[in-house]
Amino acid sequence: MSSELKWNSTEMMTIAASRILQNEMICFVGIGIPSTAAILAKSMHAPELFLVYESGTVNTNPQKLPLSIGDGELANRALSVVGMPEIFNYWLQPGRIDMGFLGAAQIDKFANINTTIIGSDYKNPKVRLPGAGGAPEISGACKEVVVILKHSPRAFVEKIDFITSLGFGSGPGSRKAAGLIGGGPSAVITDLGVLKPDPESCELTLVQIHPGVTVEEVKENTSWDLKVASSVTVTGEPTQVELEKVRLLVASSRN
Repeated sequence: MSSELKWNSTEMMTIAASRILQNEMICFVGIGIPSTAAILAKSMHAPELFLVYESGTVNTNPQKLPLSIGDGELANRALSVVGMPEIFNYWLQPGRIDMGFLGAAQIDKFANINTTIIGSDYKNPKVRLPGAGGAPEISGACKEVVVILKHSPRAFVEKIDFITSLGFGSGPGSRKAAGLIGGGPSAVITDLGVLKPDPESCELTLVQIHPGVTVEEVKENTSWDLKVASSVTVTGEPTQVELEKVRLLVASSRN
């Protein structure tokens, strides 16, 4: 870590996610860290990033973090505001979205996502989570999906309690068998590093660690025997401008 700049793991995760977004990409954005990353990218290296939110705001340009998909900040600077059916029927389901940003409570080695329940009994779970929302369709139809969540043994589990959104199912061929048109998860970004699916097995593989993190630390926080790439890179440290912008965005959500 630089002696001049200090950051926390959430800031590093957010900045790493923002760097994946490219100019002129059409991105389906969720609330929270996905929004922070998308707004940061649009203000830094991708000014023509096309942001779409589930509530119907198209090509929006928020200047502060929205508190929900219904936040007026998303409509204030949007190219247009349409109905939710149009977002799904016109934009998402035909495959017009380049990238979807998703969060998760649990994820397994084939990038299947759970945001529904914790526990094996659906009617009486240990924890009932917010649910699916538009995530199954985002996971199914976007050209690629990036999943963002904090790395821990409770989140990265051998078998998730409920498949809310299909990643790669049980491995190669599962998405095709399910009739999904999207490419599936292309990366999982955590507060420790970046995982990507193996081209042949579809199993998540550690390809990148954040500054100050070790491969052993990532493996210890994963409940399965995590595969590691033959050459693991280190994420570039956050710049002062990136940190300042992230902190301003986070502060804006508290005002």
